Amino acid sequence: MYPHPKVRATQEALDGAGALDGAGALSLVRLLPDAVHTAAAAAAALDVEIGQIANSLVFATADGPLLVLTSGAHRVNTVNLAATIGVTRLRRATPEFVREHTGQVIGGVAPVGHPRPLRTLVDIALDKYDEIWAAGGVPRAVFPTTYPELLRVTSGTPAEVA
Repeated sequence: MYPHPKVRATQEALDGAGALDGAGALSLVRLLPDAVHTAAAAAAALDVEIGQIANSLVFATADGPLLVLTSGAHRVNTVNLAATIGVTRLRRATPEFVREHTGQVIGGVAPVGHPRPLRTLVDIALDKYDEIWAAGGVPRAVFPTTYPELLRVTSGTPAEVA
């Protein structure tokens, strides 16, 4: 059993969705020895390319929270993304807003396991990798998955976000 309730919630959400990793096995949250607060740190700890890291970024819009799962290899272009989704303003959420809507802290926000489902966009750049890694609810927890699985378990929409 996982020691942290946010990690347990993430694993329970993955289990409930029947989420798979890149090898076709059930996806399991793994605890790293240390917290990884950046895509570069996560990639180094996992010995994978930075582009394989799915950063979970929460934005505030007039319509509520927006979760963007973006490749660690680039940054979100908020102006273009706002136009793509039809909002006038897209701003990075405060830590309090992130915690309120995800139940998790910045640096460990998982794509799943939130109190309520979030509108989610998934970066199309992640599709070029056979296996991608996402946060598991706290900054030292991660889990492996694939692009199709990430879309499925989050009910996300593919999007060009860079």
